[in-house]
Amino acid sequence: MSRSGKIYPHSLTAPAGARCRSRRAASSLAKRGLRKGEVFAICCPNVPEYAIAFHAVSKVGGVVTPMNPLYTPDEIAFQLHDTGAKYVLTVPPFIEKVAAAVSHSRVEEIFVLGEAVGATPFAALMQDDDTPPAVPIDVRKDLVVLPYSSGTAGRPKGVMLTHYNMVAVLRQLEPALRVRPGDRGLGVLPFFHLFGLNVLLNGTLYRGVPCITMPRFDLVQFLELVQRYRITHLAIVPPIVVALAKAPVVADYDLSSLRYIGSGAAPLDGAVQQAFSERLQKPVVQGYGMTETSLLIATTPEDELEHAKVGASGKLIPNMTAKVLDTTNGAELDANAVGEICVRGPNIMQGYLNDPEATRSTIDTSGWLHTGDLGYVDDEGYFFVVDRVKELIKYKGFQVAPAELEGILLTHPAIADAAVIPKPDAEAGEI
Repeated sequence: MSRSGKIYPHSLTAPAGARCRSRRAASSLAKRGLRKGEVFAICCPNVPEYAIAFHAVSKVGGVVTPMNPLYTPDEIAFQLHDTGAKYVLTVPPFIEKVAAAVSHSRVEEIFVLGEAVGATPFAALMQDDDTPPAVPIDVRKDLVVLPYSSGTAGRPKGVMLTHYNMVAVLRQLEPALRVRPGDRGLGVLPFFHLFGLNVLLNGTLYRGVPCITMPRFDLVQFLELVQRYRITHLAIVPPIVVALAKAPVVADYDLSSLRYIGSGAAPLDGAVQQAFSERLQKPVVQGYGMTETSLLIATTPEDELEHAKVGASGKLIPNMTAKVLDTTNGAELDANAVGEICVRGPNIMQGYLNDPEATRSTIDTSGWLHTGDLGYVDDEGYFFVVDRVKELIKYKGFQVAPAELEGILLTHPAIADAAVIPKPDAEAGEI
C-alpha cells in the first residue's frame, strides 16, 4: 500500500518471511498487553499483511474478529463492542470511520497499514526481534477467530471458532484439492469472510501456494490478474460466475491456466453453471458450507470435475456426518427427499458469542447443527441445496424456492442478475 492509501494487488509468495514478520508482530503485541483470549479486530481489505496480523494474534493466544471494511461506523462499533475488542487494525482510507466507531468501544489502540493521524503504524510491530511468549493453548477449547454471521436467522452474531475447528476444515479439504508445482490462487473473496479466510489465506499458506490478493473486485482487473499470473485455482461466488458467463469482456482474456473453479457462499443455479462451462470450456463446481462450520460441509473433489453433476454442491467432506429432516415433523428423510440439512463434525462452531439461546436453537443436544438450509442428498451422495427454510415463498400451500425462480430468470440473456422476494396476496397467501 502506498502512502496515498491506494491499494495494489500483492502476492503471498514468501511464507518463511511472513512467519518471521508474524513472529515479530506477535512479540510486540504481547509486550503491548494483548493477552490470551483478548480480541484483535481486523478491518482491512485483502492485503498480504492480513496474514501476518492474523497469525501474530493467534500465536499469543489472541482472538481475531474480522470485519467488513465497508461497514458503517455504527456496524463497526457494534462488532467492536460485542466482542470487547482491545485493538483494531485498518487502512488509511477507512481510518475516519474506524476512529468514530472506536469512540464507542473499549479499543485501546488503532493500528494502520501505512500512516494515519491517531493510529500506530502496523510496521512498528515488526521491529521486535524477541521471541514471543509461549502461551499454552487448548486447541479444542480456545478461540482463534470470531467472524460474524446472521446464522440461521436474526441479527449478526459472533461465531466462536477454535484452533481445532479451523485446522480441521483445512485437513478435511485436502483430499478434494490436489496441489501441483506452479499452482496459484487469486484472493478475490474477502478475508473477513470464512470462505476467503480459510481457503484463500490460510489454505494457500498451509499448502505453500502463492495467492495474489485483490483488495476489491473489479472484473477487468480480475481477468487481467488471472491472465498475468496464470492463476490455476479460483474460489468465487455466484455473482462472479454470472459475470464470467455473460460479460462480453471475458472473451478478451486468456483464462486457459485455470484448472479448478469452485463457487460457494450461495446456491449456484444449474443453468448458469452450464452456461459458464460452455463458454469457458471449463467446469465450475459448487461447494457448500457456512461460517458455523468453519467454512465447509460439502465440495466437489477435483478428480470428479469432468463428471460433476450440474446443480450439485458436492459430496460431504471427510469426518462429517449429515442428515436431512422433514421441516414439519422433524423426521429423518431418505435420499432425494427435500428437508433441512443437519450436520456434525470437528469443524462445527462452539456456539454464538454471548447468545446461548441462539446456540441452543442451532446446535441440538446431540451435537447436530441445524443449518436452516433446504436441500437433499441423492443416491450417489451429492448434496443439492434448494434454499433457506426462512426464505420459502408459501404459494397456495406450496413451497416455492426463490433461488429456483432466480435461476430461471438468469437464463435470459438480457438479465444480468435477479432477486425474488415474496409479496402478500389475499388469495394465494404469498406470490
